[in-house]
Amino acid sequence: MNDYSEARRAGDRLAAGHGVDDPFAAAIRATHVAMLVTDATQADDPIIFANDAFLKLTGYDRDEVIGRNCRFLQGPGADPQAVSALREAVAAGQDLSVELLNYRKDGSSFWNALSLSPVRNGAGEVVYFFASLLDVTDKKAAEVRVRDRRDDLEQLVEARTHELTLALEQKTALLHEVDHRVKNNLQLISSLLLLQNRRVTDPTLKASLKGMLGRVNAIATVHRRLFQSEDVERFDVSAFIRDMVADLMGSAMRDDIAVQLDLERVDIAASKAAPFALVINELLTNALRHGFPEGHGGRILVGVARQDGEFRIEITDNGVGMDRDNRPSGFGLTIVQLLCQQLKAKWETTDAEPGTRVIVLLPVNGAH
Repeated sequence: MNDYSEARRAGDRLAAGHGVDDPFAAAIRATHVAMLVTDATQADDPIIFANDAFLKLTGYDRDEVIGRNCRFLQGPGADPQAVSALREAVAAGQDLSVELLNYRKDGSSFWNALSLSPVRNGAGEVVYFFASLLDVTDKKAAEVRVRDRRDDLEQLVEARTHELTLALEQKTALLHEVDHRVKNNLQLISSLLLLQNRRVTDPTLKASLKGMLGRVNAIATVHRRLFQSEDVERFDVSAFIRDMVADLMGSAMRDDIAVQLDLERVDIAASKAAPFALVINELLTNALRHGFPEGHGGRILVGVARQDGEFRIEITDNGVGMDRDNRPSGFGLTIVQLLCQQLKAKWETTDAEPGTRVIVLLPVNGAH
């Protein structure tokens, strides 16, 4: 009771303009911001002054406030961490800005943006605390709405991402199944061509069947690689060339021809894989067939690299060269020309002295 009376007298002196400079006291009384002053020299740091804005905010009368600790504004919904931070700041005599859930006299709650500042005497001891209170309930409600909306959007994004992931997995599985079936069908066609090739005796017809068999096998290799790839949209050119070289050298049975590979990783769109494969098959087959007649061995260089915005594919042999008798067949040239037009690629054949060099330039943009 004595502490209350002393706090009341101190509050009356502050309200009357005593205890602090008059202009400052008048400003505290007149401001529309809720303000409190507590006496840090008394037990439990009681309120000694509350301005009208504070009384309007909380619904309390001045007699119900003076002499009490500010904790009477707290309630069941108060954040323990925020309350602990306030308690520690008071004990340490430090400034603090914190948002607290407080309660009015009628029991309604409001979010309080509290700013606390200590006032020290000449000896450096804390004698008062000034506190300002600002109702930020609308701001907190807006934050909750934004957070709820963000959570809803995150859930929608997560659900949509899950749907798209499932759709992509289904698409990938379907394309793999298609590639697998096409590969099997092409292998069946290859078997039929091989069987027919064994039955015919005409050398020209046998050569034509063998050429067609090589083209079918090239396309089958494309679908095998697409079936094995995790990325159904892209086709690894270098990996395909390794497979094709192995297949061609195995079927050619020429131990006197060495193949050197200099392959940079290059990807093209899967939709362009088949025409590209046929071009490479035709050029490699021509190098083997026309560059190295029986009894004339040598070397073939196959290179793939990026060059000035283009994919550069080089096939160079040191065989017999490009005299009239050893030029590629007209049908083979027609295939290369038509498919290069489809791929928007340029190609040229030059004398490698000795042998033949073929360069194919495929635009990077055209490979997508």
